[in-house]
Amino acid sequence: MSDSEPIPAAPANADPSSGVDAGTGLTPGTTAPATGTTAPATGTTAPESVTTAAALPAPALEIASGYAFTGPALDLGALVWDGQCLPDAQIRIPLGMLNRHGLVAGATGTGKTKTLQLIAEQLAAQGVPVFLADIKGDVSGISAPGEPGHRVTQRASEVGQEWRASGCPSEFYALGGIGPGIPLRATITGFGPVLLSKCLQLNQTQEQSLGLIFHYADQKGLELVDLKDLRAVVTFLTSDEGKQELKTIGGLSTATAGVILRALTAFEQQGMGDFFGEPEFDSSELLRTAPDGRGLVSVLELPAVQDKPHLFSTFLMWLLADLFQDLPEVGDVEKPKLVFFFDEAHLLFSGASKAFLEAITQTVRLIRSKGVGVFFVTQTPKDVPSDVLAQLGNRVQHALRAFTPDDQKALKSTVRTFPHSAYDLEELLTSLGTGEAVVTVLSEKGAPTPVAATRLRAPESLMGPIDAAALDRAVKESVLYPRYANAVDRESAYEKLTAQEAEAQARKEAEAQAAKAAKAEKAAARGSGGRGKPKEDTSVVEQVVGSGIFKSLARSVGTQLGREISRSLFGTRRR
Repeated sequence: MSDSEPIPAAPANADPSSGVDAGTGLTPGTTAPATGTTAPATGTTAPESVTTAAALPAPALEIASGYAFTGPALDLGALVWDGQCLPDAQIRIPLGMLNRHGLVAGATGTGKTKTLQLIAEQLAAQGVPVFLADIKGDVSGISAPGEPGHRVTQRASEVGQEWRASGCPSEFYALGGIGPGIPLRATITGFGPVLLSKCLQLNQTQEQSLGLIFHYADQKGLELVDLKDLRAVVTFLTSDEGKQELKTIGGLSTATAGVILRALTAFEQQGMGDFFGEPEFDSSELLRTAPDGRGLVSVLELPAVQDKPHLFSTFLMWLLADLFQDLPEVGDVEKPKLVFFFDEAHLLFSGASKAFLEAITQTVRLIRSKGVGVFFVTQTPKDVPSDVLAQLGNRVQHALRAFTPDDQKALKSTVRTFPHSAYDLEELLTSLGTGEAVVTVLSEKGAPTPVAATRLRAPESLMGPIDAAALDRAVKESVLYPRYANAVDRESAYEKLTAQEAEAQARKEAEAQAAKAAKAEKAAARGSGGRGKPKEDTSVVEQVVGSGIFKSLARSVGTQLGREISRSLFGTRRR
């Protein structure tokens, strides 16, 4: 198999054991677990690894010994040394170190998505839930067994893998229900001003001003559920009636409020309103396991919104931040509660404000102690800020290109982020084939392992999308679909401010009607010279009650708006 070829799918009925070296620790005829890892599924013991690796070249033996873990681990592939793939030297990640975060990087087409799939399916087999984003629509195959083929048998033989086709229990989501998947929504209040500013691409001053608007809405009991709620609040604050309220906020100018309003209007006109609303997604749904004990793989389908990168990357951050807020501290655990793959990570950091970057850094630093591991998936390590990169202990670096001066600079920067290596990393990183990577992870003691050029295993699930009918069926049969399928539009800021505006208008019209009636009465009294004066003056209240505007309002009591107006007139409007 040429290194330049992508890792193909393998035959479900193949007998890859015929090509597996005895040094993998598998007894001839033994069937590997569903993850396709060497038996036992995650824990080839150190004595076996050292014994079978005794014939390796000295440098390769030193590298291999750094990956001879005694506890459960995920199998990535086999060591490559001096151009040879050595199946006796297995490269692995300790399961207990997956919450120390990681990075999967490499140029387009080098196999990052397949690496993500390989890790995810092994995590699921170990009972660890996984979340991943499907940007291009080719990850849904993780739910189905892989397809037969000759090339994967050859790859399995090269890396000492017992391959067996198997899929993972999966749930499929879609932002706002755009595209196939269970609709995933967030309320504006839940999303918060910092994340929303990233979506609206506001500058730092505007971001701070948006925070003041959120604070005002909280004070006034104006629930911000969807975009029209926030737009209604900003519209009110920029109106003649609301300008006095604007002054009480402090630090928010009319001009800045106007900029935010225009940004919101443009954002909504681009069809973004569907992403915000209720029912708001409960991020704890991502922590579920299947009835058979395997971890559930939650796939966020994004092909329908891939032209809105700022939106979906910020939504991914919202999910992570929501988990951070809700989960309890657990410290170090034997295996993570969840591993979260953050694809296209460079989009998250592009144009981010200082407050946004600080929030990301704090979340990544602290969420480890809550049992959540985060893997950023991007092209080069320089896409990730240094404060965040410093938190990523597990590295899988695919090939980099060095065609331009900028590429060469990125290559040198990437090399400097690795520990000392026995390889010439600048040369190695430009010569890796598809399905190969440079790996360093944290050992069971938390120390970095030696840098290892690795030929990666083939995923056992389908390397490509499942058909549309199967995807739709999986979505509709989910127990979560009835819970999140239909949007709910309850009374919130928009309805309250609309009722308030109608109330104010009704009051003005009633006052105008009363003033007109009083004026007419005075004119009539002057015309009669005081003669013929009614025995009893009609009160202003009676005039208002008998007016057309009041009768019109009374007829609208059956509607939500009518209820709000009537409550207001009688002093019982719900706050």
